[in-house]
Amino acid sequence: MRWVGNDAEESSAHARRESGSEDSVPNDRADPRAWCAVAASRLSRDRPEAALEAARQAVDREPHGEWGHRLASLALERLGRDSEAVDAAQEAVRLAPGSWAARLRLAGALRHLPGRWREASAEAAKAVRYAPEEPGPHALSGDLALARGDHRRAATAYRAALRRDPGHTGARVNLGLTYLGWEPAGRHHDPAWETDPAETGQTRQALLVWSWQVRILLAVALTAVAVAAQVFDLHLQAQIGGALVLGAVLALTLRQIGGIRTWSYVPAMLGRDLWLSVAVSVAFFSIAGYVVGLATLPEPGDTGWVWPGALGLVLFNPVGVVLLWLLVEAWRGRPVKALTEFAHASANRVARRNMDVALWIIAGRAWWGLLALSVLPVPRLALAALAVPVAMVLVGRKTNPRGVVRRDRWLVVALAFLVASSVSLAVGGVVPSMDRAWLGAWLALTAAALAFCARAVRARFRGTPGPWRAALTRVELPTGDISPSSDLTDEVRHAVTFSRSVVLSYTGPDGPRSVAVSAVTSVSRSGELRVIAGDEAWEAVERDPRVAIFVGDPRFWAEVRGVAIADNDVLRITPRDVMVREYPGRQARAR
Repeated sequence: MRWVGNDAEESSAHARRESGSEDSVPNDRADPRAWCAVAASRLSRDRPEAALEAARQAVDREPHGEWGHRLASLALERLGRDSEAVDAAQEAVRLAPGSWAARLRLAGALRHLPGRWREASAEAAKAVRYAPEEPGPHALSGDLALARGDHRRAATAYRAALRRDPGHTGARVNLGLTYLGWEPAGRHHDPAWETDPAETGQTRQALLVWSWQVRILLAVALTAVAVAAQVFDLHLQAQIGGALVLGAVLALTLRQIGGIRTWSYVPAMLGRDLWLSVAVSVAFFSIAGYVVGLATLPEPGDTGWVWPGALGLVLFNPVGVVLLWLLVEAWRGRPVKALTEFAHASANRVARRNMDVALWIIAGRAWWGLLALSVLPVPRLALAALAVPVAMVLVGRKTNPRGVVRRDRWLVVALAFLVASSVSLAVGGVVPSMDRAWLGAWLALTAAALAFCARAVRARFRGTPGPWRAALTRVELPTGDISPSSDLTDEVRHAVTFSRSVVLSYTGPDGPRSVAVSAVTSVSRSGELRVIAGDEAWEAVERDPRVAIFVGDPRFWAEVRGVAIADNDVLRITPRDVMVREYPGRQARAR
């Protein structure tokens, strides 16, 4: 018995046999599959240029071979030639429409082109349907969902990939990112939109620049108005001059509006990007506060609560936004669960980097919790601060972050001060009159915050990832399977075409079914079988496209497993695995 299937190990072994060495050409230069094996070997060693050359040699010798086009597409993608990669992948799908590997390759190539997300998602879904037992299609479906910020769907897809391959690094790390609510740098842009991300990026930049210009202008103007009114007793003149500043605000607004060409996407962009919406909202609040401040500008010596509130809003809104950012970034997501997933893939550099950020997020939560306990008017509640060191021990035992902690000295310093603060708070809770304990707790919290600032400054100056969510990154593995497509031998092609003993097996509503096939009309050069079957088989293929063809021949019998696609009056079956077995007895021995 012999199997011819889609197996990566078989591909590598075939490459070594045919090429003789990793860098040489195949022994049989006329064999396109030997060239494909060389291309696959070069891709596995990250040599895309050499792999592309070998793949093109294979395509030149056999233009109808799906494997060569698929490998060429993968090499082109690694070289950054995305449009050409899509063209090669589309040709592979045309030649083998039921190949999950070809569909996966096309989905991986399409996701790099603006406005092609929906097509990429549809192709990934077909790859999952054609090969649900393979982890690659599930992982790519998760990547596509994660790019849109759909964390629930992404997590479901990554878990499906890990059930099939627990060692899948990309799925493991990216699953951890879904627990943290990770968003890509261009989170304002939905990849399913038809517009170019560069255009929405320009719109976002214009809105941010407008927000900062307006807020800085109003802060400077209101300060000048206050000085003129309170110090130089020019109340009316200050109000008139302050009102003229609103004209400058209008001019800035009109100038930035002129650079925005994607107004229809602005509401959706604000909904997708939290901090963009905060920046725009704060600008409008600053304008409102400025107007209120002008209207309630007091005479020298007068006091009130409206004017100081408006002045504080206009002058100190950046401080409020920073505090809000720190609070939200610390309490969003489930960092402990994410840290657990990262720990399972700690051999990967990206996983270790994400572990560091997750630990800083946990430290940030501890800092905010201790701060709340230190300012609450109930001293006994400060005993809850002891939960911080206990939680740190439990997290450390569960995730074993020693390697990450050794590389980040400032993290160690911050955690040490957090433990010291928690102990001081607990002592203050037991003895409320001990002011030194409360003072020590606050000083330790301040030192932990300074350690975070020092780590952030160090990252900025060195150009390294910082201790914040923006430093999180996902694993992007090559989206493509380099294993060979199924190769129908001449004897199998002859048997399938001329045999009168052909049986089609599929999954019916009540379980597996087998029926005699009316006819196998043809076998294409790429190996695709075209079969005429009854209505029941067509309905079954719509539910589950995985089928098998059994062919009897006087010398042997063969089983061809593949994926069937209904097309006009025939079922187009793309082979995936082929098994050929000789009959037992005298007939087999005679051969």
